[in-house]
Amino acid sequence: MNDKALDSAIAIKSFIGNAVELPLSIEPELRYEWIADTLKRTKYLTLKKNEKSIIKSYIANVTTYSRSQITRLIKKYKKGHHLKRKPSTRNKFTKKYTLADIFLLVEIDKAHEQLSGGLTKKLLERAYKVYNLKSYKRLSEISISHIYNLRKNKIYIDKRRRFEKTKSSSVKIGKRKKPRPKGQPGYIRIDTIHQGDQDKQKGVYHINAVDEVTQFEIICSVEKISELYLIPILESILGLFPFKIKGFHSDNGSEYINHRVADLLNKLHIELTKSRARQSSDNGLAETKNGCIIRKHLGYEHIPQKWAAAVNEFNTKYLTPYVNYHRPCYFPVIKTNKVSKTVKTYPYKSIMTPYEKFKSLPHCEQYLKEGITLLELDKIASSMTDLEAAKLMQTEKNKLFKLIFDR
Repeated sequence: MNDKALDSAIAIKSFIGNAVELPLSIEPELRYEWIADTLKRTKYLTLKKNEKSIIKSYIANVTTYSRSQITRLIKKYKKGHHLKRKPSTRNKFTKKYTLADIFLLVEIDKAHEQLSGGLTKKLLERAYKVYNLKSYKRLSEISISHIYNLRKNKIYIDKRRRFEKTKSSSVKIGKRKKPRPKGQPGYIRIDTIHQGDQDKQKGVYHINAVDEVTQFEIICSVEKISELYLIPILESILGLFPFKIKGFHSDNGSEYINHRVADLLNKLHIELTKSRARQSSDNGLAETKNGCIIRKHLGYEHIPQKWAAAVNEFNTKYLTPYVNYHRPCYFPVIKTNKVSKTVKTYPYKSIMTPYEKFKSLPHCEQYLKEGITLLELDKIASSMTDLEAAKLMQTEKNKLFKLIFDR
């Protein structure tokens, strides 16, 4: 290898940038001498730090030595301005396959996308016996197992190493954006909660749908989240909201981002949106309610799938009415400060139940579904006090848990 013209960091940097692959033709016994010559030729000891780094990278590429080994050799070079390789005293087997053979194997594997050992051996045999390529003579006699040994060689690994950027898989279902309800109810956030596994048996799944503006919440439970179970329960959830649904937002889970759900929402003229990448707050409202409502009341204990119908009945009859008509929530008040930055505050005056929040909206009747009136909703809200609703919900919850866990 003749690289006498590469006598500076700039020349070496230009050479590395233009070369497709750096030649690795320095024999092991000549590497120390070549390193000393390179350091002397480039006046390494007088270079700046970034220039020294270029020289080190060049030496590492040509010799395949590690950076730490090159650093140790440079320290030795500083003491005497020469490097001498100590003769090896270790007993070792004679190498049958040379550096050139490894490069040939690399070339074969690159071209054929690294086939199995047996198929690669056949290719090496054919290269020599069928196509009369003399350079493959030694490799034509290699065993299948030794092909894998050569593939573990450091030089082979360095030549075959490659990096590919992560390829995003785009799903053309739903718009990737944050919903903008503009103060109108009907834009729901939805999420799924799993009630744990036990002995390799799946538990029930809870579907939690929360309106962004009013925090009106519908909770349902199903055995599985396959289409057979999920589509009917989604139809039920959309029907249980007293106001018209205009938006349906979820994370990127396949239980919601699929053609069956998209077809269902299209029929009802509901916009399907999904969370954006690296924007964890897009579905934050539903995830918050997962913790403070569902986990708080239904816990983390495994509930077998066969109890999904009983849990769903409790959710529909007792938990959902309690949450929407008798459990107060904080609602943000958004203000703009002196530097034009929006700030959310949660004053005591903004605490109200989801139904009270709905009634506080200007002309709230316009958002109700056909056949539903405020008078009917008022009757539900006033049929019992907050304390009575909470006690009834707790009583029924205890009955449900006794039924499930005593069995």
